[in-house]
Amino acid sequence: MMKEGQNRMRQIIHLDMDAFFAAIEQHDNPDYRGKPVIVGGDPRSRGVVSTCSYEARKFGVRSAMPLREAARLCPHGIFVPGRMRRYQEVSEQVMAILREYTPLVEQISIDEAFMDVTGCQALFGPAEAIARNVVDRIRQNLGLSASVGIAPNKFLAKLASDLQKPAGFVVLTPENFQTVLDPLPVKRLWGVGPQTEKELLRMGIETISQLRRLPVDYLCKNLGELGRQLYQLANGIDERPVMPPEEAKSVGHEVTFQEDNSDEEFLASVLLALADRVARRLRQAGLKGRTVTVKIRNADFKTITRSRTLIVPTDFEEEIYQNALELAEEAKWGHGPVRLLGVSISNFTGEEGAQLTLFPETNRSELAELHRAVDRLRDRFGEGIITRGSLIKRDGRRRG
Repeated sequence: MMKEGQNRMRQIIHLDMDAFFAAIEQHDNPDYRGKPVIVGGDPRSRGVVSTCSYEARKFGVRSAMPLREAARLCPHGIFVPGRMRRYQEVSEQVMAILREYTPLVEQISIDEAFMDVTGCQALFGPAEAIARNVVDRIRQNLGLSASVGIAPNKFLAKLASDLQKPAGFVVLTPENFQTVLDPLPVKRLWGVGPQTEKELLRMGIETISQLRRLPVDYLCKNLGELGRQLYQLANGIDERPVMPPEEAKSVGHEVTFQEDNSDEEFLASVLLALADRVARRLRQAGLKGRTVTVKIRNADFKTITRSRTLIVPTDFEEEIYQNALELAEEAKWGHGPVRLLGVSISNFTGEEGAQLTLFPETNRSELAELHRAVDRLRDRFGEGIITRGSLIKRDGRRRG
């Protein structure tokens, strides 16, 4: 039951790089090839896995898993610190290839993007030919593998790219998509988190086929507006266009946990790591922002955001973390186990607010110089050359 008209005509490609960070490490260091590579840092730390190679996934290692758990599952794994500057460099090269075929490229993370190639097939051939050219060029030029999904809309294209990883190439059409979609578990639908999945299972709904055969009014009665959304997705309906990025309005990072987590000490450590990454990106871009936002998605898939505006714009991870931590605690960490945690900063030139800064002006120049020194070391030797323990104590005071 795909909607007639525009959705039938559109040709959307979703490209997802395979084990991106780990694949770059294996490409840059041939000794790592064919071995379980785990990106995230020291396995004795309280950090989480950024990504891992497919060799490591055979041991049960997954992204967002605590590094200590990854080391337990895969004691012979090769643990390496992340090199975000290198990953960003390769990501830009990948996106440049995509934009040679269409200006309608929507990058949704460092390693995946949508392409709307509906209007450029007269120049480059059908969507399948464009996708194969893109994948071949990425392999030849960058030595990396990518998986592709092609479909009439974004939801189906993204789902397709995940069906046969790594190096998958799946085409869903109005004629075959329902056959592929129907037997999949309901958790493959966007919006179905652990709690929603439990509710659906309680209702006797295990597969997408079972869900789409129910009356939409019944789903809305039990699930609210989410029921209507799931009904549309189960029927292959998704009218969202591919949106090229506008000028950056915020800089942020987020992580989705493999398992919902309610350990506030662990969540605070993840928040610190996210703040550190945000601050580093700000300094690399020469930006400072005033508004700190924390994003929390709980086990019920309810998303809570809290923001605070500073008087003085900042690119200090200490200030970003401290304010994000206070916002998360005020929001009671989403009132339950956390599924997703994110930090962003925006308002690069906005109005001044009323929140005091964390550091006196006399200390800010010294701290800025310290950050510059650390950034220089990371630029030269990689992100893991300096590993943070904890920048700020739980009571808000600086260490040292």
